[in-house]
Amino acid sequence: MSMQDTASSGVALWRLVADGIERGIADGRFAAGDKLPGEMEIAETYRVNRHTVRRALAALAERGLVRAERGSGTYVEAQKLAYPLRSRTRFSEIVGADGREPHGRLIEATNDVATRELARELGLKTGAPLVRIEAIRLADRTPICVSTTWLSAELFPGAGEVFAATRSMTKMLEHYGISDYRRGATRITAGIVDATDAARLDLPLGRPILVVDATDHDLAGKPLVTKHSRFAAERVEFLVENG
Repeated sequence: MSMQDTASSGVALWRLVADGIERGIADGRFAAGDKLPGEMEIAETYRVNRHTVRRALAALAERGLVRAERGSGTYVEAQKLAYPLRSRTRFSEIVGADGREPHGRLIEATNDVATRELARELGLKTGAPLVRIEAIRLADRTPICVSTTWLSAELFPGAGEVFAATRSMTKMLEHYGISDYRRGATRITAGIVDATDAARLDLPLGRPILVVDATDHDLAGKPLVTKHSRFAAERVEFLVENG
């Protein structure tokens, strides 16, 4: 049966295109991280118009199978990243262990002051000067999370510039002589991505996110940084580990 015959029997053309691409992902013709053919090539392959192709790709993106990168193309989503939550949690180590390349990118670094809650988390006085770092973390080229990190401006002067240069929270802390640190309690809640984070994470509006709030301490138990991270729920699988 031809695509036109199938469409006339009640199956929409866009669904046939989407099913064909999904089969290609399932059988390995399109591997995780691969860039799909362009809209025109797909349209020619299936003998449909580009509007039909766009609808098919949008349906696959809604299911988390592909991801469109602005100005670049559409890529097959990788399998969920297994992300252990333990006392020693390092993004770069977790991503590297999964066989992917970790990347960090500074969005902005600004001066801030400690609210009552932030002061409590960091062991500071309310109103104490802070550095606020907004950053995005990626595995290969896939955005995994956006994080907001606060730390004392007095203890870590110029932290934003150091993070911009090192692109790693661990390396940033090493710059200030902190070679090791531990995660305190971790709080995880569910949420819906807002417009700002949707753009940063390449997610459609309304997609679920996992919100992680945690504070890291030095080995003596002194608070160093507190974080508010938003993870793309469809790209990670949290594993809670002891120790």
